[in-house]
Amino acid sequence: MMREEFDSFGSIKVPNNAYWGAQTQRSLENFKISNERFHIDFICAYAYVKQAAAYVNGELEEIPKDVSNLIQKAAEEIIQGKLDDQFPLVVWQTGSGTQTNMNLNEVISNRAIEIAGGVIGSKHPVHPNDHVNKGQSTNDTFPTAMHVATMIALHRDLFPAIEKLWKTLHEKAEKYQAIVKMGRTHLQDATPITLGQEISGWAYQIKLAKDNIEIFKKNIGELAAGGTAVGTGLNAHPMYAEKIAARLSKVLCLDFYTSPNKFAALAGNDALVALSGLLCSLSCSLMKMANDIRWMASGPRGGLGEISIPENEPGSSIMPGKVNPTQSEAMTMACCQIFGNHTTISMAGSQGNFELNVYKPVIIHNLLQSIRLIADSCLSFEKNCARGLVPNLNKIQQIKQQSLMLVTALTPIIGYDLAAKVAKKAHKENITLKEAVLSMNLMTGEEFDKHVNPDNMV
Repeated sequence: MMREEFDSFGSIKVPNNAYWGAQTQRSLENFKISNERFHIDFICAYAYVKQAAAYVNGELEEIPKDVSNLIQKAAEEIIQGKLDDQFPLVVWQTGSGTQTNMNLNEVISNRAIEIAGGVIGSKHPVHPNDHVNKGQSTNDTFPTAMHVATMIALHRDLFPAIEKLWKTLHEKAEKYQAIVKMGRTHLQDATPITLGQEISGWAYQIKLAKDNIEIFKKNIGELAAGGTAVGTGLNAHPMYAEKIAARLSKVLCLDFYTSPNKFAALAGNDALVALSGLLCSLSCSLMKMANDIRWMASGPRGGLGEISIPENEPGSSIMPGKVNPTQSEAMTMACCQIFGNHTTISMAGSQGNFELNVYKPVIIHNLLQSIRLIADSCLSFEKNCARGLVPNLNKIQQIKQQSLMLVTALTPIIGYDLAAKVAKKAHKENITLKEAVLSMNLMTGEEFDKHVNPDNMV
């Protein structure tokens, strides 16, 4: 069953059970490109923007109060997830996101009309452009929604997930602070380190990356709303920009403020590009940690085997009993995707022309995916790997005692050159450092034990 809706191009048939209208329908027919749609979190953020705009326009008497209330009610249903199936458009559309803006406008308009007891598609008493889009343009509402969605995702998803993983790693670092093991540089034996010290490095890298994002997030709170088409604010009330930022801050309990330069806010997406870079940096830290853990847990017979990690599922369809470091592999794959997303975001962010960047949909699509990937992989890794990480003390002791770089402790006693000869002799003849020292008559066994004590080298 179809109904007829109208836009500036004329009439078009729309499904009777759809709240969207003519422009959404045209987009569905014109952009049959893949099946990647905006995540519902972005649609929800856009609904918050539309709801705040209606509130402000009602307060400023730009639209009737009853219309304002109807728009706010319809937007609230979107926020609550009651209309998720009404946003079918793909990411690959016009670069400003006009079709998605109109999708919101039409759904809110028609649902508001229905709430008022009117006829869907009549544009009365709530018009999608004249009322829902009052004082707005896609060019300022879409980037505003991008920033709102990003800020919500940071606080709701990213920060808690990173904090949870950091806390577990910090606890492990404290717990294993006294377990001395062989260090490695260049994938070669190095001087000793404690397992706790090694884990503390991972924890600090992650904390530093999170702190950098926390510091930078102020820039994400800067909103384009009020700039309308090209940044001049044409057709928006002079107080609209300040008031919508204040309203969003109050409703979401987050810090938003109006951009001091709407021309930059529309023409560029620099803050989101920079945030993507910080997410990329965080992913570098996560990649390093995940790779270290899977190397240290390698084996059980032919690898390093210094730590054990949880055995969560069978690792092979052909080799019975095999267990793989699957959480590390999942996290490192997510990191690879985030590196790719940052490349896309950087390219898209560089393509603004004159008064508008027209790569906004792909930017927010990739940025929100990066945030979700980091948050989800951190939670999964913490629960299914980091929490169950334990040392294999016998293997740690065995490898530590075989390390040739313990000879570094002798350098102040016998000098670098002689110490190097001891290490090379021990390696070549497959004997211990102590045996090499004794055979070279450099010191007694008691003197060697006094100077070469791994516990004193950390």
